[in-house]
Amino acid sequence: MKLGFITAICEEMRFEEVVDFAAENHLECLEVACWPQGGASRRYAGVSHIDVAGLNQEKAKYINEYCKERGVEISSLAYYPNTLEPDLEKREAYITHLYNLIDASAMLDVNMVTTFIGRDPQKTVTENLEIVKEVWPPIVKYAEEKGVKIAIENCPMLFTEDEWPGGQNLMTSPANWRKVFEILDSPNLGINYDPSHFVWQRIDYIKPLYEFKDKIFHVHYKDIKVYEDRLADVGIMAAPLEYMSPKLPGLGDVDWGRYVSALTDIGYKGYTCIEVEDKAFEGSLEEAKKAVVLSAKYLRNYVI
Repeated sequence: MKLGFITAICEEMRFEEVVDFAAENHLECLEVACWPQGGASRRYAGVSHIDVAGLNQEKAKYINEYCKERGVEISSLAYYPNTLEPDLEKREAYITHLYNLIDASAMLDVNMVTTFIGRDPQKTVTENLEIVKEVWPPIVKYAEEKGVKIAIENCPMLFTEDEWPGGQNLMTSPANWRKVFEILDSPNLGINYDPSHFVWQRIDYIKPLYEFKDKIFHVHYKDIKVYEDRLADVGIMAAPLEYMSPKLPGLGDVDWGRYVSALTDIGYKGYTCIEVEDKAFEGSLEEAKKAVVLSAKYLRNYVI
């Protein structure tokens, strides 16, 4: 397994600076944030370290050579919109940019895109699955033609009032994974596995690794701390941030020894990326960089 991080926390840094930072800290890979140019729409979004819409062969060659010289690989191009957004104009814009990522990923010979499947928060799972049948088959087919894999993260995107009650991502549980994979039966569609989201949902985050071992294309390292006293006060029907908080690996409730052990059990040898969303490290760019260094130092107990 190769250890790196997702670049979304390094908004103030140029692509080259992020690569240099990774190399200086002996990190082997980067999940590169590739939102459209123009700024963030929410926390950890809107960051663009590669302009995929403006990418050409010359720029791609430069990017690959820069990374190769420093021993840093690009694990994936990352963009996490709601591709089932009920506003059809917004949905079209999100999907158009996702196609740009697929093109760029193929051009860079990365051949991986990490994203969400999306969800209309006001509709049921059954209703959303019908939308998946309309929206996603052409995207998956295009990815197949380009030789690009799409890894869907299992984050519910259920944190703010406008995401209530269903969240903005359907791929939130093993039960939903089975339903989506039945609709989109493709070797190019898989999972970007993040154990932290299962912790606050009260889902076993180890068992699915074995069932879906052939669908795990990419892995996140992020922790979650559930505050049991708050949960006892508000209950599981409350907005999740009322009783939990994202933390650096080792500072929350994920048992990282068990998690990485399970990854080795299933023979996973792909990319694993630290995702920093810990509010204790949001004060400055230097704090964010420190968060990466601390996380990597901790995870090196398990990932060599």
